[in-house]
Amino acid sequence: MHPTTFIYSAHNCSPYIHRDIIVQRALEEHEDKRLLYLPMSENVRDGDEMESQNFGWGKFAWFLNRFTQWGLEPQPFFWSQGLSREDVDVLFELLVNAPVVILGGGNTFLGMQRYQALGEHFYGDKHIFCRLLHDRQARGQMTVGFSAGAEQLASVFSSVLDVDDRSCEGFGLARDITVTLHHEWGREHQLVRGAQTVTHCMWFGLPNDSGLGINTGVLPSGLIWQLVRFVVDTSWDLPNDQWHIKTRQGMKIDHFYADGRHWAFSEGDQMLRIMSGDGSFRRAWIGTGGHVVDYWTQEPAGYSDFGAILHDHA
Repeated sequence: MHPTTFIYSAHNCSPYIHRDIIVQRALEEHEDKRLLYLPMSENVRDGDEMESQNFGWGKFAWFLNRFTQWGLEPQPFFWSQGLSREDVDVLFELLVNAPVVILGGGNTFLGMQRYQALGEHFYGDKHIFCRLLHDRQARGQMTVGFSAGAEQLASVFSSVLDVDDRSCEGFGLARDITVTLHHEWGREHQLVRGAQTVTHCMWFGLPNDSGLGINTGVLPSGLIWQLVRFVVDTSWDLPNDQWHIKTRQGMKIDHFYADGRHWAFSEGDQMLRIMSGDGSFRRAWIGTGGHVVDYWTQEPAGYSDFGAILHDHA
């Protein structure tokens, strides 16, 4: 089962994340193998609205173009003040139909402002972009967030800890999740503070190169289930880049509870969350090393697998 939402932090185009998880999802489609990349979060540089966007796209294009011989159709869509209604209609068609969409890096707030402005300016509704992303999730298509894009797909930006005058609400495809990007040793206090401040969200520190693959749905009982798969990628082995790849130095995905307890997630670990729509019911379990552990107690949960948990809450 491919994740419908994938949020990650990376230094470059590591093969495991970018080929095996992202590109492979598009190539498995029989007809439409489009992969849409949105560099719209990139800043304007010296009055040039395209320079940074082209640079952001270029960091991916060299890698994605390797797979055109197998039918991949990588396609960027750039933000411009001169976009027309027809241009935005083309973008929205891509959002509806492309098997994979990547929200790229840059400035989290600027990108969110632009995404919302597309709907507000041309359709009088700033939430259209968000709804299209959630519709993708419901249809099983993959939406990817890299760097700023990862924050945008989460429920709350991690910068909520330092910003008072701007909305830090994300698109929420990664429901009740917040991530810090390019996480390293010495930044654990950010996760603790976040868990204590935004208590309805789980906070994860994503080092280069790592990510969260997420699937979600609704049980017959009306409860929401969310499966989170932890990806710790050590496949980028260029010698000159090793300092940047913290996972190759042994770093895992850090998580802290509001009471200060810690859990480090390894490659292949999973978490199952079950929650009510209003947040009054929340349970979580961790799958690690063939065992199921209760998230809150960190003790064996008495279940053999996640399927039994879903059955009990159906």
